[in-house]
Amino acid sequence: MIHAARVASLMRRGPEFGLPACNPEVDLGKVADHVQSVIDRIQVHDDPERFRGYGCEVLFGPATFNDDHAVEVNGQIIRGRRFVIATGSQPFIPPIKGLEEAGYLTNEDLFSLRELPARLVVLGGGPVGLEMAQAFARLGSRVEVVERLPHVLPQEDPEVADALQALLEAEGIVIHTSTTVERVSRDANQTQLECSEGMLLATDALLVAVGRRPVVEGLGLEAAGIDHDAKGVKVNRRQRTSQKHIYACGDVCGPYPLTHMAEYQAGVIISNAVFRIPKKADYGVVPWVTYTDPELARVGLTEEQARDEGIDPVVLRFPFQDIDRAMTDGQTAGLTKLVIHKGRILGASILGPHAGELIHEIALAMKTGAGIGDISATIHAYPTLAQIHRRTVNTWYGRKLFSPGTRRLVRWINRLVP
Repeated sequence: MIHAARVASLMRRGPEFGLPACNPEVDLGKVADHVQSVIDRIQVHDDPERFRGYGCEVLFGPATFNDDHAVEVNGQIIRGRRFVIATGSQPFIPPIKGLEEAGYLTNEDLFSLRELPARLVVLGGGPVGLEMAQAFARLGSRVEVVERLPHVLPQEDPEVADALQALLEAEGIVIHTSTTVERVSRDANQTQLECSEGMLLATDALLVAVGRRPVVEGLGLEAAGIDHDAKGVKVNRRQRTSQKHIYACGDVCGPYPLTHMAEYQAGVIISNAVFRIPKKADYGVVPWVTYTDPELARVGLTEEQARDEGIDPVVLRFPFQDIDRAMTDGQTAGLTKLVIHKGRILGASILGPHAGELIHEIALAMKTGAGIGDISATIHAYPTLAQIHRRTVNTWYGRKLFSPGTRRLVRWINRLVP
């Protein structure tokens, strides 16, 4: 959906590249069919028959622990030495008056829409909310976002998040921060939202994207003696629950609601539960991406988090507008921001084209202990977006190179060496 919306946006931008403008007539039904076709191709990897071919028995239906060694599915009792809970998460629906009666969409049914809503209000300025807000705006909807906190993407660096907000607003998306929805109602034609400070919003469709909650209800966790709370199943760094033979991974236990973290945690479980090789989860270097356009990618500490830990970091910035590849591609919005201490990278935020791909060079440097000197000494192909890493760290060396002390040293060397 995001990529289809980006294609529509590029079609309108033809004159920027010396091409004729084209304002596409969007058929949301056909876009949804395209989205489903891609899902169908990806889901081949999750085909039950594929797993049955590996020797796995695959059952469908609600599963409930009868005790810590037995699960009941469709009346069948399954006993086992070890178990893994991977039930994921579901959209969190806030307790707003009238919301259930008025009706709403979530990311689970949004893609079933066959007609583009003329107006769309999105509750939540997190990753899903902003991604879908931009996608529907580019497809032709008039979009407003309501976020109760002062900044969108509150887990991100405020400077970078605010820069992304400005870019989205420049595309015509209206974003209301520090705003709460107090009541929702629906008449025959539209949904009405009564917000704080007396603000009223009217919309044809309402998307709720205020977060997710772990799926723990109905699993019989109490019968199995598994500790859990509103944040999900409690696990240790080996992904073990309070019952050492029962493990959990993914959104049901956190701490990051990310697909790649579930995959990583599954590997930890396989090592401990199957091969009996002790392994602990390490969350020291975890990248994540918000797939707006431009993308916002993050790994490690923000500047504010570093200072909260008592560190006085060096902060390096470099804009994409000074990267030649970004100029040739017409994607110059955004910047990279590195948080440095004693030559080591503590964290990075990248707002720019393909930020989700670019963040991995920084993640690898942090994981292996490489410093900014290693990035500076690495040859980066020209013209590529990845040059921004070298250009960013070289702003540090540039300060040193052109300092008064360096100038005096160079003059002294040139007097000694003819």
